[in-house]
Amino acid sequence: MARPATSTGAWLTLLVAAAGQFLSVVSTTVVSVALPTMGEHLDASATDLQWIVDSYVLVLASLLMTGGVLGDRLGRKGVFMVGIAIFATGSLMTGLAPTIEMVLIGRVIQAIGPALLVPGSLNIVRAAFDDPARRAFALGLWSTSSGLAMAVGPIVGGVIVDGWGWRWVFLINVPLSLLLIAIAARYVPRLAKLTNKARFDLSGAVLTIVGVGALAFAIIEGQNHGWGSPLILGMFALSLVTLTIFVLVERRLADPLIDVRLYLLPRFAAANIAGLVVFFAFTGSIVYFSAYFQQVQGLDALHAGINVAALGIAFAVASTVSGHLVGRIGAKWPLLIGLVVCAAGTLGLLRLDTTTPGSLIWWNFAIFGFGIGLSMSPMAAIAMAAVDASHAGMASAILNSVRQVGQLLGVAVLGALVYANIPGRSGGGARLNPRDQESFVSGLHAAMWTSAVALLIGAVLSALLFRVEAKRERTVTPVA
Repeated sequence: MARPATSTGAWLTLLVAAAGQFLSVVSTTVVSVALPTMGEHLDASATDLQWIVDSYVLVLASLLMTGGVLGDRLGRKGVFMVGIAIFATGSLMTGLAPTIEMVLIGRVIQAIGPALLVPGSLNIVRAAFDDPARRAFALGLWSTSSGLAMAVGPIVGGVIVDGWGWRWVFLINVPLSLLLIAIAARYVPRLAKLTNKARFDLSGAVLTIVGVGALAFAIIEGQNHGWGSPLILGMFALSLVTLTIFVLVERRLADPLIDVRLYLLPRFAAANIAGLVVFFAFTGSIVYFSAYFQQVQGLDALHAGINVAALGIAFAVASTVSGHLVGRIGAKWPLLIGLVVCAAGTLGLLRLDTTTPGSLIWWNFAIFGFGIGLSMSPMAAIAMAAVDASHAGMASAILNSVRQVGQLLGVAVLGALVYANIPGRSGGGARLNPRDQESFVSGLHAAMWTSAVALLIGAVLSALLFRVEAKRERTVTPVA
């Protein structure tokens, strides 16, 4: 398999891959600050605003596994560049959309792009570095791109919304994507296909999309229709049945979309559990703390972004530190410590009320973000080290898909808690009345408790899986 040397070419490849990851992540964080303004201009309800975030995450989570396999089969560089082009197209449609319905259509198209480029970006980094220590450091830098997106997303989003309007939050992606395509075409080597198998698991792709989509719809709309309503119960049942059939079908195929045997590898399972709970806590927090500063404290988009920026800055710093640690001491302890630190930062945010200034709780955001960043590089390193090269795209797709499901659940579940006692789920983006402000903060506290518990459970389960791995590592044969 052709791969670039670990030199200038490898670092340029890393830069391009990290930039693609940056664009996909910043599209979530930058939008979180713009939501209240979008709600006012488009006359959108809070449920509509939630779907602006969730439609993107839903499509991304549903298609990531397919995108990873396509990269392995068709060529990682080509699929990566096509993903960027689709992302630019969806961004253009969203930025020009006249109605909330057209915004949602644009966001769906926009999300198809990262479903193709995200698995490829991580896989390209893996292929670019042969040395394990350099690869761990490179994965840390790749993770840092997500941290930078989280750090600058709310601030840049605030500047754009206040200075040029919410549409430019999306339109700015177009020239950036075109620039990235040009750089990728020039500097990223055309890596060999990882498989020459011709058969594509269409049934697996369809079952994944239906199963994840039904689950997401049930969680997002459960608050509106009632958790016991026939529609919501039917969607939960459809998801359970579809995903069960998916597992049964995949186990019997010689060339499946997802090799479910990967989850028999304890360390791989631990990385996915950690990814699920971390992104559950993070995404819900960034979205609803941005809403807190605007809808409860009445700040503009820029100042709301500044108040949550400490989370992303700490994330970026910790991601770099984590890459070094993984290269020196391994991935286990940075991952577990990161989960616990993240939970501690989450619990610290329980002390805010309707008037708490950001200057008093910025360090709690920083602790939270540092814990997230500390755990990111270990997740990627563990997942990619658990499999051989022929399964690299699949492993990357699974990990990123699980992360996106975590985002989806975070926005939906934590949003249901935040707006549980607010009539009409706050409709639009205007500042809440005093009574609803108190209800919002109470719901936000419930969401933080939920996040902290999820993080601690994830840490315990991961630790147990590492222990299982330690007992059987001499007898377990890696999936080939």
